Amino acid sequence: MDIIANYGTTLVLVAALFGFLMAWGIGANDVANAMGTSVGTKSLTIRQAIIIAMIFEFAGAYLAGGEVTATIRSGIIDSNAFADAPDLLVLGMIASLLAAGLWLILASYFGWPVSTTHSIIGAIVGFAVVSIGPEAVQWNKFGGIVGSWIITPAISGIIAYFMFISVQKLIFNTDNPLDNAKRYVPFYMFLTSLVICLVTIKKGLTHVGLHLSNGEGVLLSVAISIAVAFAGWIYIRGQQYNPKDDSKMHFANVEKVFGILMIITACAMAFAHGSNDVANAIGPLSAVASIVAAGGEIGGSSHIAWWILPLGGIGIVIGLATMGEKVMATVGTGITHLTPSRGFAAQLATAATVVIASGTGLPISTTQTLVGAVMGVGLARGIAALNLGVLRNIVVSWVITLPAGAILAIAIFYVLQACFS
Repeated sequence: MDIIANYGTTLVLVAALFGFLMAWGIGANDVANAMGTSVGTKSLTIRQAIIIAMIFEFAGAYLAGGEVTATIRSGIIDSNAFADAPDLLVLGMIASLLAAGLWLILASYFGWPVSTTHSIIGAIVGFAVVSIGPEAVQWNKFGGIVGSWIITPAISGIIAYFMFISVQKLIFNTDNPLDNAKRYVPFYMFLTSLVICLVTIKKGLTHVGLHLSNGEGVLLSVAISIAVAFAGWIYIRGQQYNPKDDSKMHFANVEKVFGILMIITACAMAFAHGSNDVANAIGPLSAVASIVAAGGEIGGSSHIAWWILPLGGIGIVIGLATMGEKVMATVGTGITHLTPSRGFAAQLATAATVVIASGTGLPISTTQTLVGAVMGVGLARGIAALNLGVLRNIVVSWVITLPAGAILAIAIFYVLQACFS
């Protein structure tokens, strides 16, 4: 308690700095989840992808990023175990932010697509075990999170598989693929728009004072999505192509149509990613700020300070703009060959899965969700379409991340204890 009383402001400032570093690492590593497939299919250049991601990552973080912070902040460890030692909780959360941030930046430097959620969870569990003991960790909830690492890639993979199969059957495996693209692509545009509208209207806009009932949110989402689909229908019908072109040229023209869709799905994925993964940075930071503001008292739900969400959003944007290229290349081109239609199926499946998880407050690994979706698209063409060597390296990096976060957090926790005691 003495540490909080004597160094409260300093602790919050240090936590804000390390929280910003963590958000930087999230942007540097997880930008591949939002933009890797778009760049890999050449639907967007790297510069265009960064600009789009800047806008929608920040919007997702600021408008819809508050839902999952409670799980990160108080769901992994038992806050009651720290009731008599709030100093340990504050120092531990600060150590976790720095540990996870450093690991993400290191992984981004080498182009490893690791899980930001794994990083922060490993760090929090690590300091909790050495400061209080294993009983401080709510292993039942931890098990649920671990389960989600398996379930969510499976869900996104299944969605992506059937989404791509539907594209193949309705468009590519027909006598007139271009005509069928003009007929069915607006429907895919409707689905994509509905995904992003539902999370924005139903959950995100409550942070800016607009509260809608479930029915109102669904109706407004459907109305907007119908408008988007209609606009897309008008645009696609206006495109003129030479009917004498051979089948390869017709396929290329269809892929151009899906290239337009990729831009929409890129926006949806960036928004969904920002809404979900910002919690990994602002959750521990929010815990530190609320405990210090309460004079060391732990418990009850706390209001997220107005400056925390923008801090996380800005950090994500700067991270993806400065260090995002290497991981983007790994995910966009390393796992399997992607065309715009394949990338669209993978991105839409990932966005839908992440949005569902964000709405329920369950922190998932966006990295694993996207990899599962890309694998689903690849499996639709047979296992030979997958680069198993790259997948093996990705899985190894996932396994390393959890203990790496824990070990770094333990070391930093002891250093912080020495500095503030």
